Amino acid sequence: MDQNHTTYTLLEKVDSPKDIKAMDFDQLRQLCAEIRQYMIECCSVNPGHLGSSLGAVELIVGLHYVYNAPEDKLVYDVGHQAYAHKIITGRREAFRKNRMKDGISGFPKRSESEYDAFGAGHSSTSISAALGFAEAAKQQHLDRKAVALIGDGSLTGGLAFEGLNNAGAAKTDILVILNDNNISIDRNIGAIHEYLLNITTDPRYNNAKKRIWDRLGEGKFRKMIQKMVVSTKSSLVRHSGGDLFEAMGFRYFGPIDGNDIEQVVRTLQKLKDIGGPLILHTLTTKGKGYAPAEANQTVWHAPGIFDPETGERIKSEKGESRYQDVFGSVLVELARMNQRVVGVTPAMASGCGMSMLAKEMPERFYDVGIEEEHAVTFSAGLAAGGLKPFCNIYSSFSQRAYDQIIHDVALQNLPVVLCLDRGGIVGEDGATHHGCYDMAIYRTIPGAIIAAPANETELKNMMYSAMLSENGPYIIRYPRGYGEGTDWHISPYEEYEPGKGTLLMDGEGLAVVAAGPVVNRAIEAAEILKDRRGICPAIYNIRYIKPLDIEMLGQICGKFDEMVTIEDGCIVGGLYGSVAEYVSRHHKEVSVTPIAIPDRYLSQGTQDELRDECGLTTARIVELLEEKMKKISKKDQKVLEI
Repeated sequence: MDQNHTTYTLLEKVDSPKDIKAMDFDQLRQLCAEIRQYMIECCSVNPGHLGSSLGAVELIVGLHYVYNAPEDKLVYDVGHQAYAHKIITGRREAFRKNRMKDGISGFPKRSESEYDAFGAGHSSTSISAALGFAEAAKQQHLDRKAVALIGDGSLTGGLAFEGLNNAGAAKTDILVILNDNNISIDRNIGAIHEYLLNITTDPRYNNAKKRIWDRLGEGKFRKMIQKMVVSTKSSLVRHSGGDLFEAMGFRYFGPIDGNDIEQVVRTLQKLKDIGGPLILHTLTTKGKGYAPAEANQTVWHAPGIFDPETGERIKSEKGESRYQDVFGSVLVELARMNQRVVGVTPAMASGCGMSMLAKEMPERFYDVGIEEEHAVTFSAGLAAGGLKPFCNIYSSFSQRAYDQIIHDVALQNLPVVLCLDRGGIVGEDGATHHGCYDMAIYRTIPGAIIAAPANETELKNMMYSAMLSENGPYIIRYPRGYGEGTDWHISPYEEYEPGKGTLLMDGEGLAVVAAGPVVNRAIEAAEILKDRRGICPAIYNIRYIKPLDIEMLGQICGKFDEMVTIEDGCIVGGLYGSVAEYVSRHHKEVSVTPIAIPDRYLSQGTQDELRDECGLTTARIVELLEEKMKKISKKDQKVLEI
């Protein structure tokens, strides 16, 4: 598609939700089609979370048609489905820079728009937040509505059920819309998925439908009857389908076709003024309206750059392995070596690479749904039962399970391996997804082991070492994306001793202690300085944030008066914090300077852009180290003059 010639007859007239309220249903259908086309156009060149938002267009248009945002509070569970919301709330042109540095966020963000009632980067928060809005309105005698739009994948999260339980008991006016598309990122797994599937496959409904269809044949009359059947579907399945929600204090309505704008609007209009907690069950298609996205919903959750006409995805030209591929391949190898090894993931199998284990050894793979807390405690139970679980959670999402990591794993010293994917700067997903805090958070846990591999080979060997360890938690944190291009495929396994780092490059005047892939940027910086100045700092790979290599730090402090720490984690409490604590106790004469993610929230942008902003690129490291070395040279010169 030539973007310069794309016209949007209705969409270009929509600058706020007020602009859609006078439209008739034919216009609303056209608007939904134009929104879909616009999302495909924009996301084809500026990647985003496409599939979920394509499926939720009618639901979001219907919500803004019936309700009066921002006075009424529309809360979205995970911003993946909220692109249509952004486009029709004054950010149509800004959407072209969605998830870009200095552009708009890919998720609802309160500071970005008055229409973004509540921020959401992860799942299962909408019901609790909407209930808070509803109670706040009641306390202040305000006539405003509260609606939560939650995907069925998010309903697997325990927080969603805590919200449902509280809302049902409180009897507060709240509408929960369940966007049931049978998939979150990977195919949904678990009892809740099966329950929702049972609702839509109820034999009474389907037997009646088959008898009617067989008698009607094809034609306009059949289509008219089809609408009548869908509208009465709720009564046919309600007693079996809505029992769970009814038992929790909600009135259950549906299921309805969530991709039929007329049915969505008419249903919302009927429900708007009904009091108490309500749940509307809607059936949608992830990737709706774009054939490639409908055909492969997992891939098109976030497809990257693609040709909008053909659906051909344009792959990166980088040849190195992704850390996620290394993790997946090594986990399968370890599982072949050791019958105790199993894999656990909270609905991120394809994203983290564990889908390889799921394919090779499905009986030793567990996808527990979007339930990080449960994933950790379940892993603890597996370990207590004699297995060796590798539990893979995205770094930022692992924060939800901090209590379980302490109480259920660490206090019992259970050999659970926690692989924290997306450690450090993630990129375009922004503040909700950056893995800034894991090293600082988990360093506080007594007995924890925290490993930060510098490359793919070190990730492989740390996973192997973790398998051999009988202590826990054994935490391995590594970044999103491509590695350094090491020969990890053919290198033999090597066991690493926790708390042992290594000197990579000897030098003068200054010691650099680095953790994770920034070790490689430090080496590159040292090589540049060596060519430029004839001397360079010494570079150490600490490998383990906890336990620290005290012997190595002692040797460094005995040789150098100046030390620089480099890490792709927050400046407070991580590598810098641990090294500074050691130095303050044992070598107060040594000065420690940090290079790290600053003590503020990073917005979205590419990984390279944000790393440059934080001083974590080779060029920025060269600048800081050269400045330090110049100061050291001047200081040494003054000493010689004296």
